[in-house]
Amino acid sequence: MIYETFSAEETYELGKELGQNAKPGSVYALIGDLGVGKTVFTQGVAAGLEIKEHINSPTFTIVQVYEEGKLPFYHFDVYRIGDPEEMEEIGYEDYFYGEGVCFVEWANLIEELMPEHTVTVTIEKNPEKGFDYRKITIE
Repeated sequence: MIYETFSAEETYELGKELGQNAKPGSVYALIGDLGVGKTVFTQGVAAGLEIKEHINSPTFTIVQVYEEGKLPFYHFDVYRIGDPEEMEEIGYEDYFYGEGVCFVEWANLIEELMPEHTVTVTIEKNPEKGFDYRKITIE
């Protein structure tokens, strides 16, 4: 499915809708350049999961765990992963194959570790369509 959003609010709302419909054990690979809106989208997903805590990108911690929503939410940012073995050190399999919802920013950097059932969410800009325009592909 391809969606187009024209503001951060619309990107957030699309994420929220995805979060409201997320199932236990869902894993999402979140792909997009720096500043494209991955965190805004993820904040929407968290809202859809009824998480009240502020969501920001776990760039230095690699994974942030939120358990107070309707499902556990595991937000990964693997941008700084130098070797897939680092993922083993944090026990990624417990998250990827658990009962929560996983969102993995920069998942293309560890694609060999991503489960078969992963849903890919790609966010792209197109300056010709406006500064806040985003094309969001979910497959």
